[in-house]
Amino acid sequence: MTKAVLIGAPGSGKTTLGRMLAERLGVAFRDTDADVEAVAGKPVPDIFVEDGEARFRELEHEAVRRALAEHDGILSLGGGAVLHEETQALLAGHHVVYLQVGLSDAVQRVGLASARPLLVLNPRSQLKKLMEERRPVYERLASQTVVTDKREPEELADEIVQGLPS
Repeated sequence: MTKAVLIGAPGSGKTTLGRMLAERLGVAFRDTDADVEAVAGKPVPDIFVEDGEARFRELEHEAVRRALAEHDGILSLGGGAVLHEETQALLAGHHVVYLQVGLSDAVQRVGLASARPLLVLNPRSQLKKLMEERRPVYERLASQTVVTDKREPEELADEIVQGLPS
């Protein structure tokens, strides 16, 4: 079973903290977006453009299902992965860490010119909308919530490690 599953909005620090936690705990790090890209043979933005969001979400759900079954380290999920009801069910029994980030910090971390497919038109407004829509799901699924705003990754990693089940 995974040590921790990291969820949160784009820019919440899932990849940065995931790698740091994995190194600190001596386990592997896995990112389901990378798994999706490996299966599809192309980057996430290209999947959205060429195959559509529905296809991406199918690939993403399968990547999460497979990772939860196979991986015993730190797992980072794409920001929207938790919207899939079956994915939500799969997370039951796992230590899910919601990395909560405010809009201004998320914007600074993501950058408004980045290649994030759901942030193409009016990125700040889109990011705000995504964060508001997803927040209740993130909160409901979380075993642990960590506020990331204006905090250093090392401090966040310490808090997450302290909250892990023994």
